[in-house]
Amino acid sequence: MVSSFKDLIVWQKSVVLASQVYKLCADLPSSEAFGLASQMKRSAVSIPSNIAEGSKRTTTKDYRQFIAVAKGSAAELETQLIIASNVYGIVDGEANQLIDEVQRMLTVLSRKLKDR
Repeated sequence: MVSSFKDLIVWQKSVVLASQVYKLCADLPSSEAFGLASQMKRSAVSIPSNIAEGSKRTTTKDYRQFIAVAKGSAAELETQLIIASNVYGIVDGEANQLIDEVQRMLTVLSRKLKDR
């Protein structure tokens, strides 16, 4: 049994992903500070935040709901990374790899919680 959300590999990887997104946003034009960059940061931070909050809920149903929100934020971020690539040519292989891993791990975690 996991004693803390900080022990979850999916949480750890999503924190690394959020940090990577912050670095990537520094490469975006300053005109995007309140646009795409801001949205990317919010989406990225939302993933580990929802994993953490959900893990502290008292019911498995609530926990699964927060994991579902994290999955939604991951899909949002994936879309924003595609847009950043299309519009500005900014491609971050590490961020793209992490988003794929995190999304798969969230799906597995959600299934495990459903089987509880």
